[in-house]
Amino acid sequence: MAQKRSQHSQLELIQFRLVNLEEIYMAHYAFINTDNIVVEVITGKDETDTETLPEGFDSWEQYYETKRDGLICKRTSYNTQNGEHLLDGTPFRANYAGIGYTYEEEDDIFLPPKPYPSWQLYADNPYVWAAPLPYPNDFTDPDDISIYGWDEEAYQADNTTGWVLVEVEGE
Repeated sequence: MAQKRSQHSQLELIQFRLVNLEEIYMAHYAFINTDNIVVEVITGKDETDTETLPEGFDSWEQYYETKRDGLICKRTSYNTQNGEHLLDGTPFRANYAGIGYTYEEEDDIFLPPKPYPSWQLYADNPYVWAAPLPYPNDFTDPDDISIYGWDEEAYQADNTTGWVLVEVEGE
């Protein structure tokens, strides 16, 4: 009998926790310096939680901005990457902001740091950096997978090259 009561209590506790977790909403906020570079990202109140918003503020962005002198605060979506929402929702500001990302005010988006000088925003998805040359497609043997890395010096010396084979240790 004690065993059944214990299992029943555990099940109730799990259900209680699940219900309460569903009621917890949070959002992420990026702090941006005067050069439009993200210098900090925090977890904060969900933007729809206006009941607890301190008096005198219209948004949580506005409130959090008062906590960091000289920085602008913008909400960022943890579920948005490369212009797509990972849970089939509406993409928000193109990418989840990370430290070092740039905030593009005109388009209201976050862009990751440009990995190499020769890379440009991808034509089909302007929220992703792309190499000027396509990734090598030499997958003929499924047991022999080649891994390539970008060599900016090689590309600058000869713009028909850039991807170089990377040696994997232990192979």
